[in-house]
Amino acid sequence: MTAESTSATSAHPLVVRSTPVADLPGGLTALLDVLPDTRPLAWVRRGDGIVGWGEALRFEAWGPGRFADAEAAWQDVLAHAVVRDEVGLPGSGPVAFGSFAFDDTAGTSGDARACGTIVVPRVVVGRRGGRTWVTTIDTAGSLTRTPGAHVLRAADREPVTAPGEVTTVDGALSATDWSAVVGEAVERIRDGALDKVVLARDVVATASAPIDPRWLLTRLASAYEACWTFSVDGMVGATPELLVRSEKGLVTSRVLAGTIRRSRAGVSDDDALLRAAQLARSSKDLEEHEYAVASVAEALAPFCSSMNVPDAPFVLHLPNVMHLASDVTGVLAGHAADGGPVAGSVPSSLALAAALHPSAAVCGTPTAAARELIREIEGMDRGRYAAPVGWLGADGDGEWGIALRSAELSERDPRTVRLFAGCGIVAASDPAAELAESEAKLEPMRYALGG
Repeated sequence: MTAESTSATSAHPLVVRSTPVADLPGGLTALLDVLPDTRPLAWVRRGDGIVGWGEALRFEAWGPGRFADAEAAWQDVLAHAVVRDEVGLPGSGPVAFGSFAFDDTAGTSGDARACGTIVVPRVVVGRRGGRTWVTTIDTAGSLTRTPGAHVLRAADREPVTAPGEVTTVDGALSATDWSAVVGEAVERIRDGALDKVVLARDVVATASAPIDPRWLLTRLASAYEACWTFSVDGMVGATPELLVRSEKGLVTSRVLAGTIRRSRAGVSDDDALLRAAQLARSSKDLEEHEYAVASVAEALAPFCSSMNVPDAPFVLHLPNVMHLASDVTGVLAGHAADGGPVAGSVPSSLALAAALHPSAAVCGTPTAAARELIREIEGMDRGRYAAPVGWLGADGDGEWGIALRSAELSERDPRTVRLFAGCGIVAASDPAAELAESEAKLEPMRYALGG
């Protein structure tokens, strides 16, 4: 179905202005510290990125065409927008944040939550390489009104509050039942039905006070600085996996598959190096990683004039786990070597994300067989877990991550949040080991809640 606007202002053209301001004080959380309310939009890594608040426009889409419909709605808005961008950096000018469901069968118009949402904020604050800017997006604004630093005043922000005591319970399946599901998947793989499937589980956390997403974001950005900390439409997390970045003709995708838990605190660095070497030699994890890299390379190839696919992964060290990682890069067809556009249609970052989703890293191999098995045995609705989340600019460039190490805030109870974790299952997988890996992947959000 066509994307639908839920804003009464959608009939009026947007007026957009980006203006440089003095750099923000603070480090990793500088951008997050300016967020004024409890419905934040954020995409931040190592202190740089963009945050936003307010809602100038919202577009929702359903079904298999959700990505294309959402982008068409965005392009229609841009065609009538009045823009003055005095910054000229990725993330300045008109910006939309997006979040999508994992499965294209999730929801139908009118009777369920949409499976794709694009939000255009009223205020965006961006930071990149020591340069900071403010963008205002309005339908009744004036280009003579300077956005300026007044939107950053601390007095305008509600204080960030802690969630208090937090308790957790099993989600759709108990740990024991989920292990049994993993065992079933291993049998299907050994019987030749497929090569790999990614199975996820959820845990429900309830706090004694309403959960302020800014509390979660600040803790995640501080502890997981190598990840992309995000907040869009109720999904909050710090993903280590960049589905796709498109910037001036260069496309990048960071592929993660193959995981080992880090040693507990107090263990020597030598032990961490030994565990990293163990991961790099693990045939089970290397097999899982190979499937993921191949699926990304295959999906990007039709859009690129040249590509670089690493021969071997590197080990990405995070506070809770280590991953096998590969950065796949390419030059988009339709761009010259200097990044400038030439004749021909150039896909947007959202179109690339749609082509990549779902990769073997979050679904399996072959994709169709893995998706059907997930629907059959996983036993829960993933919602927007393990699906594209990120932002899109007016020129089509943007960044989209996979919503991993994430949680979904409840729309009904502000004290409740659903945490997710998933594991890649291959023929050599052991259910007990996969359960332990899922627990390690839940640690970031447990920590964000105060654990």
